Amino acid sequence: MNLFASILLKAGLTAGLLSPVQAPTQPDTVPVTVVVTNLFSPTAVITLNFYNSSDSFLKSGKAALYKKVVPQQQQQVQLKVDLPPGEWAIALSQDVNDNGEMDRNFLGIPTEPYAFSNNVRPRFKAPDFEECKFVAEGEGQTVTIRLEK
Repeated sequence: MNLFASILLKAGLTAGLLSPVQAPTQPDTVPVTVVVTNLFSPTAVITLNFYNSSDSFLKSGKAALYKKVVPQQQQQVQLKVDLPPGEWAIALSQDVNDNGEMDRNFLGIPTEPYAFSNNVRPRFKAPDFEECKFVAEGEGQTVTIRLEK
């Protein structure tokens, strides 16, 4: 660019006559509504763990976000969360005996209701991130998860 064109461009930007071209920006967060159905108790706490990588998925204390919800005498709950855009997976459980932990049998299999995003129901092993993931993008996104025991 020659000197004259450079001076005109700077003068136009400074005077507000021209605006610099900017790439579209991605939102910081995306609103996602999580609907949990088939509750086993209308009062027992539901714990939702949100993971955003396969490295942290289902690892204790490694959730990127977690929420606790009390159903308030309902058979389903809705929870609105703002997630950074990208891939996410949810693991949730309902503490029906109100002891503050996920109870398991002698094989380590949960004895309280639990579920995963995409309603993945593994039989012989814990699911992986790829099976449970969804992409948080755009407005009005809803993820519905059915609790099972």
